[in-house]
This record gives sequence, structure tokens and C-alpha cells, in this order.
Amino acid sequence: MTGRLHKAVRQVGVAGALAIALVLALGLGASWQAASAIHDGQRERATAVLDRAAGLSEASVRAEIHRYLDTLRTIAAAVGTHTDLTYDDFQATTAPLSDAGLVGATSLVFLVAADDAQTPAVQQYWRERGLAGLQLKPDGAGREHLYTIFSRPLDNTPGLPAGTDLAQAAEPTAALYESRRSGNPAVSDTYVLLRDRTMPPESQQLSFVLATPSYGAPDAGGHREFKGWVVLGLRGQDFVGGVLSRATQGQADAELWAQNGGGQESRVAALAQGGRPDMSRTVRVPIANRQWRLVVAADSARLGGSAPELPFVVGLGGTMLTLLVCAMLWALAGARGRAEARVVAATAGLRAAERTAYHQVTLLNGILERISDGVGVVDEQGAFLVHNPAAREMLGALDVNGAEHWQQHYGIFRPDGVTAFPTEELPLVRALAGESTDRVEMVIRNPERPEGVFLSVSGRPLDAGGRRGAIAVFHDITEARAREADLTAFAGIVAHDLKNPLTVIGAHAEMARDALPDRPEHAAESLDRVGAGVVRMQRLIDDLLAYVTARDAALKTTEVDLAGLVDDVVAERVNHLRVPPDVYVGTLPRVLADPAMLRHVLDNLVGNALKYVQPGRVPKIDISAQPAGPGWVRVEVADRGIGIPDADKPHVFESFHRAHTGQSYGGTGLGLAICRRIVDRHGGTISVSDNPGGGSRFAFTVPAALPVVAAAVEVHEYV
Repeated sequence: MTGRLHKAVRQVGVAGALAIALVLALGLGASWQAASAIHDGQRERATAVLDRAAGLSEASVRAEIHRYLDTLRTIAAAVGTHTDLTYDDFQATTAPLSDAGLVGATSLVFLVAADDAQTPAVQQYWRERGLAGLQLKPDGAGREHLYTIFSRPLDNTPGLPAGTDLAQAAEPTAALYESRRSGNPAVSDTYVLLRDRTMPPESQQLSFVLATPSYGAPDAGGHREFKGWVVLGLRGQDFVGGVLSRATQGQADAELWAQNGGGQESRVAALAQGGRPDMSRTVRVPIANRQWRLVVAADSARLGGSAPELPFVVGLGGTMLTLLVCAMLWALAGARGRAEARVVAATAGLRAAERTAYHQVTLLNGILERISDGVGVVDEQGAFLVHNPAAREMLGALDVNGAEHWQQHYGIFRPDGVTAFPTEELPLVRALAGESTDRVEMVIRNPERPEGVFLSVSGRPLDAGGRRGAIAVFHDITEARAREADLTAFAGIVAHDLKNPLTVIGAHAEMARDALPDRPEHAAESLDRVGAGVVRMQRLIDDLLAYVTARDAALKTTEVDLAGLVDDVVAERVNHLRVPPDVYVGTLPRVLADPAMLRHVLDNLVGNALKYVQPGRVPKIDISAQPAGPGWVRVEVADRGIGIPDADKPHVFESFHRAHTGQSYGGTGLGLAICRRIVDRHGGTISVSDNPGGGSRFAFTVPAALPVVAAAVEVHEYV
């Protein structure tokens, strides 16, 4: 064996053997160093994604709890303004909570305190204020009782009956006493709600209540009468599941731990997403008068952006390749004498061709590498010919040929980040069909880019020497969308913080109007102006929120009966009018759209047609539809109103633009901007033109649910 080894070394020479050994060492070192670098990169990406998930989870819980506490304070303040609170007053005050979207909330309850001697008088007092059959049921004797009086269910299930003594449960009792002592909201220890104790054990949840005291207006001495408590019950698992499932996006587990009395902790709820968590983050979240603990954990293999076995595969593959190269070098070195002449001649030709190719590649790479935007070129079969580094960085995945595979391979979604982007609407696919596109927005999310990238893509068809293809330019707008998302969140918070005081102002104005039956004329005018100002401000806030929602809300497309939707919108708009307008509706097809968003577009256009008319004239509206190319429907809403000046037509779909400023037509200038956003989200277009005979004609396109066939017009008249 040793003799054969010495013979082989003599055949390749000492220098050749040393060179092969050096190649072996370098190859093995480079292979496993690359494997180590890939493993470190996976760990770093997983850490960044987990930190982001923990931050979003903490912000979501903090924001929701802050919103709930603000709601409690607002209701408590509103209840305190009533000198003689009745059942009807409480129901009217809490009615907006039914649509407030309070995740995990069970009910809102008003409680009062009374000892054994006071119980009969308290019972009679509240019977005279709307609860004729009230029966207070004290639990035990010789202590203060905490009776439920009024309640507003928030989860569509029956709550505790009026008259229940909440003092039978130690946890909410402690929170009520603490809130009365401090005058601020307080959170209870975790426990199973009284209303849930009749449920099967497997259906019960650890829950908690938020309590805040309600005080009346201060008297002449500045003393404020304590009236009772406003209490909100929350089921822990429902709250955590509803709030944190959106924040973690299915990538991490979460647990919320409550700090109970005596410093003990209990797990309120947990959200499990699967996998084997090996990384975690712990953050503190203020819950009223306590600090709770939020633990976010995840499996690094799911967050790293690639397969966990990739480092080992790379190292093993590099080792095998190195051994193969060394074997080839050994074989070539042994035959060096015989092939030397041919190798020298072939090498000279290869070097010349290499230099030519190198110069050409260097020139092309120099151009593409210096472009900050991504560039991609495909042939007529959808095979990628060119992808510059910027495009590879944005798309985060290796090329795949065939347009039918692009959406799933690259993870291409609409701007909402949820709806898969239809293959036929991709800019490169449309460019292969001969159609140019500009600034089409989409989201890329795949294992290499798990955080998601917002792109603006423009596509153009190519024809080089009779060979068809397409080119696309990718522009990263992630930072711009992040800034807009921050602005959207800020707008939502501002709108919420504005609507609460507006509601209180409107309630006080209405109370003042009712409390002054013989009020002077100037006082009545002032109160009417306050009420009108509150309504205008609320309308502006609602339009601002609708404007943001039209772009960011998830698009829930389904097959929509356009005729039925138009009938509902028109009926809602005209049935209450004393003088009915002249409305004609032609035969309308079924379309593929988000029903709520499409209703908003139709309601806005019909509402404008009814509003912008000459005084004294009866509005006239024509609503029709016709095919607009394969798979599309063009819907038109024409009126005989005052029309739109030519100078304003290019700008009517911009935010806060009003074509008739200075005239007596109200509005916020956001309606048509919202319409354009909604139509854009559906991939369509919206435009306005003059209506022959006077007025305006608005037209927009939406996807058709079924093949659109021209039909005779069926007219509906609303009189």
C-alpha cells in the first residue's frame, strides 16, 4: 500500500501532490465556513423577526388595553353626568360599544354598593328608574354588597342578571375597592367569571375585569359624589387570540402572564402557532394599576428564512465537490505529460474567448449593478434572461421559469399582504401580452424575505430582432409604506381620541337643550351650532378613516349581485325623501368585488348625484353597465346635476379637492378619493366626463364574475 502511494506521488510529482493537498484543505475549509455563515445568518434573521414580533405584540396589547381603559373612563364620565340615571340613559350611553370591536369583552356593567340596611332602599330606588322587577340578592350578611344594576352584553350571550352580588367573588371585589380608593381604573386578579362557571371546565377561561369609579359633577364645595363603578369583563384567551394573532402573523407563540395579589403570577392565556420554540422575548405591559408579563417565543427554524438543514447540506455538498475536484486534479496531473501540448493550445483559445466575454459581461454588469432599482427580463416563455442584484435582493428567491409558478415561488400578494396576486394581472405577464403597466404595487413575502417587501413594478413589452419578451423595473417602497402605516395608525388613534370628546360634547349639548325648556333664542341657536359642529367633525373623522381603510383593509372579494346592491343603495338614499328623484336602473350583471367597498363607491356616486343639483330641480339619475373587455364590466352613473368644470375634472379624485368651493354644497372632499382607492384596489379605473344634456357621467370598471353578455335594458323606477 505504501509502495503504491509513493508510486502515485512520483507520477504527479511532489509539487502536484502539494497543490492537490492545498486545494483539498482550502475546499474543505471554504465549504464548512460557508455552512457556518449560513447558520449564523439564519440565526440573525430569526432574532430580528422575533424582536419585531415581540415589539408588535407588546404594542398591540398596550394599545388595546389603553383603548379599553379610555372607553371605561368615557362611559363612567357619561354616566356621572346623569343626575338621575335610568335604564334608558345607560342603554343610550353604551349603545356605541356594540360596534366598537372590543376583542374578548363579555359585557359592560354598572354596579352600586350597599350594606344590609341600605339594600331595600337601593332596590326600590333602581326599580323606579327602569328596573321594575329588580331583586337584589345579597351574598351573606354583615358586609358591603356590590350589586349589578345595568349591563350591556358585548359577546351576544346572556350576562349576569341584575341584582347579583359581585362581592361573592374575591377577585373583582378587590379591584372595585382599589379603584374606589385610588379614583383610577384597576384590574382584578385572574379568575373564572361568575357567568362562565356553569360552562363545562374545558370551555372555561381565566378572565379578568377592568373597573373604574363613576363620580357625579362637583358641588359648590368641590366634592364629587361617588355613584358606583363601571366594570368591563374580559376573557383572557379570547383577548390574547384576537389581539396577538394579527401581531405575530402565525410566526411565534405568545403567553400573557398576570401579576396577581401577593406577587404570584398566573398565565392568562396562550397562543400556540406550532413548532418547537427555542427563542423567546419577555416584555412588561402595564395593565391599569399592574404590570403584566408578555412572553413571545418561536422556533428559529421557522424564522430563519430557509431550511434548517441547509448549512449541513452546503457543507456536505462542498466537501463532495472538493473531493471530486481533487480526484480530477490527481487524474489530470498523472496524464499531464501526454496532454500538455493540447492543454496549452486549448488554454490560449479559451483565454481569448474568456477575455472577450469578460469585457462584455463587465460592461453589462457595470450598468445593471449601478442601478438601485431592480431589473428583470424574460423571454416569451416566461424564462428569466436577466436579473440584476437589486432585483434578486428585492425578490429574495432564485429565479423560476414559467409565469404560472411566479406567484407561489416568490410569494406575490396584493398590497394588503394577504390576497394572492392573480397571475394574469402581474406586470410581466401583461407585458408579454403587449400591455404596458406603471407603478403596480405588490408585496413579496417568501422564506428569504419573511418580513415582506412592498414593491412598485412597471412592465413593458420587448421585441428584439423578432424575439418577443418583457422587461420589468422593481422599485422598493417598503420604507414609504412603513411611514404611511405609522401615519395611518396615528390617524386611527387621533380619530378615536377625537370622537370620544365629540360624543361627550354632543351629549352635553343635548342635555343642555333638554334642561332649558324656556331657553332664550340665542341660547337655542348656540346649542344647535354646537350640535351641527359635532356632526360635521364626526363626518370628517369617518371620511378620514374610510380613506385610510380603502387602501389598507384586506380585500374580501366575492361574487356580488350588482343589481341587488344598487337597489339597496338607491332605496336607502331615496325612500325617506318627500319628493322622489327620477332614477332609472338598467340590467346589471354579477361582478367579482368586495361587497362593502363596492357599496361605498355606489353610495358615494348616487349621493353626489342627489346632492349636486340646482335648487328646486328634481334629481335624475341613470345607472347602467356594459362589457369592458374580457372579464371586465364598466358601470356608469349619470346625472342631470350642476356638472363639474373642465378645469376640475383632472383633480376631482384627489384628496380634499372640492369642485364647488364657495357654494352651499357640503362635503369633506374625500368621497371621490376614497372611490378611486377602492377601484384601484380591484384593478380597475374610474373617470368622469360631461353627460350629454347636462350633468356628469361617472364610470368605473370592476372584474366580471360571469361572461358579460349585452342584454336589453330592464328599467326600475323609484317613485
